Amino acid sequence: MKVFLGGTCNGSQWREELIPELKIDYFNPVIDDWNEEAQKNEIRERQISDYCLYVITPLLTGVYSIAEVVDDSNKRPEKTILCILDEDSGEKWSNPQRKSLEAVSKLVKSNGAKAFNSLEELAEFLNNNE
Repeated sequence: MKVFLGGTCNGSQWREELIPELKIDYFNPVIDDWNEEAQKNEIRERQISDYCLYVITPLLTGVYSIAEVVDDSNKRPEKTILCILDEDSGEKWSNPQRKSLEAVSKLVKSNGAKAFNSLEELAEFLNNNE
C-alpha cells in the first residue's frame, strides 16, 4: 500500500509528523528543486498510489490542493482522503474559512471519499486499511 502526501506545503511540518506514524509506503512530493521532471513524477505517483491524501492546514496560500481533492473525490473517491487541520505552526483558520472548509469536507464525503480532522485518526485509518 502507498499513499500520496498532497496538500499544504509552505513550511508546514504535517508530513514530518505523519510519516513516522505510517506503516505503509508513501510518496512525498515536496522537493527542493521543483521542475518538469518532478511534476511528471508527481502526476505518476498520484495515479499509482493506493490513496491520494490532501492535508489542508492554515499555512495553505494557494487553492489548487482544494481543487485537486474535490476533483479526485469525483473521479476516484475510493482512493481520495481529505484531512483538515485546525492549526499549523500557531496559525489558525478564521471562522469563515473554517465554515467553508467544513463545506468542502462535506462535499468530498458526499462523493464517497474519506475525511479526517487529525493526523492521528488519519494514520490509524491508513495503517488499518493496508
